[in-house]
Amino acid sequence: MTEVGADTRPPQVATFAAGCFWKPEQVFSEIDGVVATSVGFMGGTVEEPTYEQVCSTGTGHAEVVHLEYDPALVSYDELLAVFWNIHDPTQLNRQGADVGTQYRSAIFYHSEEQEQAARAALAALEASGHHSGAVVTEIIPAADFFRAEEYHQRFFDKRSGKHHLI
Repeated sequence: MTEVGADTRPPQVATFAAGCFWKPEQVFSEIDGVVATSVGFMGGTVEEPTYEQVCSTGTGHAEVVHLEYDPALVSYDELLAVFWNIHDPTQLNRQGADVGTQYRSAIFYHSEEQEQAARAALAALEASGHHSGAVVTEIIPAADFFRAEEYHQRFFDKRSGKHHLI
């Protein structure tokens, strides 16, 4: 992660669901211009859910990585490109062996500009023919973000040192 650039504007935020939140957090944290990451839950019906509640599939939340980024150093379009490349957006409610609605693919947009960029990126991905299956990624308005328990934050750094996933 880098320091906020010379631009005096506050960092922007972005929120992505791409399966288990540990890998996306690690990948996004290594991008120049991403100034903070945290993992948690978004898109459900329970206030302040726990990891155990979310895994029970009764809350409707997705596991997400919530980012603060400096748009002078990294664009939202660049973050979208990373999002598409770190998971399989054709898998419905799963990523690999992780199965459940909490592992769905979703872009939670925080502004009309983010929504337009996400929809344009989705259309370009579908037109590219890169995936043989239909892309099932949801593009929906951001809701309340609930930070996951501390043991989930920077999971790979805490467990076995820094993993470079890009």
